[in-house]
Parts: sequence; structure tokens; C-alpha cells
Amino acid sequence: MTAISLPERPLLVPPAPQPPAKDPNWFSVLAAFRTDGLRVWPRRAYEEDVHARSIMGRPTYLLNDPQLIRQVLVDNDANYGRSPAGIRILRPLMGDGLLLSRGEQWRHQRQMLAPTFTPRNLPMLSRHIALTCQEGIERLHATEGIDLLDFLQQIALEIAGRSMFSMEMRKFAPELRDLIRRYNRRLGRPHLTDQILPVRVKNWWDVGRFWFARQWVDLMERLIEERRKTGRVGAPRDLFDLMDDVADPESGVGFTARELRDQVATMIMAGHETTALALFWACYLLVLDRESQERVAAEARSIDLDPASAHEALSRLTFTRAVVQEALRLYPPAYVIVRQAIGPDELAGHPVPPGSIAYVAPWVLHRHRRLWRDPDVFDPRQFLPDAVQPDRFAYLPFGTGPRSCIGMQFALAEAVLVLAHLFRRFRVSIPAGEKPVMPAAVVTTQPDRAPLFLLSRR
Repeated sequence: MTAISLPERPLLVPPAPQPPAKDPNWFSVLAAFRTDGLRVWPRRAYEEDVHARSIMGRPTYLLNDPQLIRQVLVDNDANYGRSPAGIRILRPLMGDGLLLSRGEQWRHQRQMLAPTFTPRNLPMLSRHIALTCQEGIERLHATEGIDLLDFLQQIALEIAGRSMFSMEMRKFAPELRDLIRRYNRRLGRPHLTDQILPVRVKNWWDVGRFWFARQWVDLMERLIEERRKTGRVGAPRDLFDLMDDVADPESGVGFTARELRDQVATMIMAGHETTALALFWACYLLVLDRESQERVAAEARSIDLDPASAHEALSRLTFTRAVVQEALRLYPPAYVIVRQAIGPDELAGHPVPPGSIAYVAPWVLHRHRRLWRDPDVFDPRQFLPDAVQPDRFAYLPFGTGPRSCIGMQFALAEAVLVLAHLFRRFRVSIPAGEKPVMPAAVVTTQPDRAPLFLLSRR
């Protein structure tokens, strides 16, 4: 693709770890995936179309060429499944929901869920988002120290609860957040035996994941039970109604209770954890770039953001949306997509035997020297409507192909509306002398710490 060309302006280079000068040894690679996966790939990987190497005797390929990415994730998707480590880590949270199902089960689920996330449902969901934003921002006040990450996690969870269940999440939020934190701290980190053992062979960490899953499933079932108590009159009012109503076009059969529970768990996890991180990084970038922050604030003040007008407002929040898209480029919450070859293949002349690992790392891809002009700088203008847009396989914050994120438009709408509400009301900064917040990737691209932010009313 042709690198994007834009007029010069003073540009912000936000904090990011320097890649190692050369390939880490296999032990360092496995350790990095447990502590910070951004340090796995060396400097030259940001310039190569394919970065090939062997780890513990297994061929691995990091793909940066858009055509090769299309080959693995779209054209030959059936030949590439999730890795054993990915299945072990995600299944206790998401069961057999859309993210982990395969084959006919996946096609059945995707076909049933697709109508839920069509554009015609976005106005209903946008109202839920805007109402939650209004109430959440109202609770904020000018302060000299707020854990903005915690606030954004709370508001993203509340939005997930409102849009999915039409109910406040305060009753369940502490337990849910505690479970997720505990899981991320230990059980969500890949270990050596996760990488090398088949999924059917259980390891020590799977024992902990089994007991966690029992608690998690119990919480999901209590959420659904609470929602069913409210009943329903008239048209669908939330995602739960839409999923509960949906039926297979061929058989006419809807989700079983277990299938519905696993879809709810998948939507809650994917719908609030990654969105909260995207919002945090967008806020942090706007704190570092005051000019862009003021532009977001001015845009938001010029538009009616009330719940009844939220959907129409989205099309006018063009710069705010560009900020979200640029934040997703620089700090993609899903920093790597891992696929394991089921059968043989070939990638740009590299033979791919069964069991080989193909990586598509949005963190590397979005900073690739051949695909982006000034890839390390923050410049939302490259996502404005009149800019030359990147190749569709060079920008993958939501994945691509048949297994791309089904809730992409909902997540973008949420992030744009939350930013607009927040910066319309507050000027956000960090204390002088505060050291940079660095990204560190385990399962998602997280900040290495949660700094305190300063809020002042506009």
C-alpha cells in the first residue's frame, strides 16, 4: 500500500517500549508473553513482510504483508485455528460463545447473532450509551486525583449492563470486576504448559481455571435470572431481548440456556474490558496533545449529545471518532492474533507445516515502517473522512474476515460518545513531572500503572 501523506505539523510521539535489537531466545519469548508481549518482536520485524523464526522447534511467522494476512484470516481461514494457549485462557471466561466456537457451531452462532448488531439496532444502543454517559459524568467533579482507568472500566461495564440487560450493574459490578482482576493477575497469563500441551491434556493452571469458571458461570446465570425478572412488553429494548428472540434461519430454533449464557459472557468481556482500555489510551493521548483535546471538546460542545439525539450525533463527531481510531492504531487492545495451522500451507515462499504458528500482531502492523508514514506519532487526521484510508488488512483493531469483532460498530459508538461527554465537561491533565505511562501487553494492551488524572470544569 502507499504510505499516508499529510501536511506537516508538530506531532506527539507517545510512550512505547523500544523493541529488542534482535530476536529474544525461546525462553525470553515465553516469559514475555506472560509479562509483556510487546517485547517479543525485534526491531527488524517492524520492516519485514514476514518475520520467520523457530521457537522450541516450531516454525512461527509474524505477518505484516496485507495479502498474507488476508490469506490466513480470510481466504484460508478454515486452515488456521486458535492456539492451545488461547483456548485455555479464554474458555473459562467465554465458554463456547462466538469467540471460541468453530466450524458448524460457529457458523450457527454467527448467523444467529448477526441481526443483533445490524445498523438498525444502533440507535437503540446509542441511547443506552448516552444515558449512561450522562449519569456517569454527572457523578464526576473537579478533582486533583482520579483513577481514570477505574472510572472508564466502571462506565464501560455500566454501558454493557444497560445495553445488554437494561439494568444498572451496581449490584454485580464489584464481584464481576474482582473476578476479572483475579483472573488477569494469574490465570489469564500463558504458561509454558499452556503453549506445548494439547487442550485435551489438562495442566496445573487449568485446575485453577476450572474453579474460576464455576464462579464466573454462576455470576452470568444470576445476571440472566435478574434480567428475566423484569419481563418484557413490546419491542426489544436491549441486546438480551435481541439474542433471546433470535432463531436459526434454517431450523427456527433459538439459543439454548447454556448457549445464551456463553454469548452473554462473551459480550460482557469483549464489550467492556477492551473498550475501557481503548478509552483509557484515547484519554491519555488527548492529555498529552492539548490541541487535539480542545478540538474534541469544541466538537462535542457544538452537538446535541442527549440520548434521543445520540445516534445522529455520531455522524458529526468526526474528529472524536478519528481520535478513537488513532488510539486503536497506536494501542490496540487486542495486540496479537494467534493462529495455528491445521494443515500445510505456504506463506510468501515459506512452507507452513501443520502445527506452525501464524501471528498477526496489530501492535507491530500498526507501527510498520512500510505501511505508515511516521508510524510512531499520534495524528488523528489520518482517519478523517477526507484522508487516504489505510489498507483494510493493515489496520486491524477489531480483526478481519469472518471472525472479525461482530460488535465493532457498537464499540466505536461507545468510545466516541464517552470521549465527547467527558471532554465537553472537563479539561483533563496529569500532574507535572508524572512519568510516562507505558503499555504492557499480556492478554490485552494495558497501562503499566493507573496514574491519577486531574479534572477541571470547562
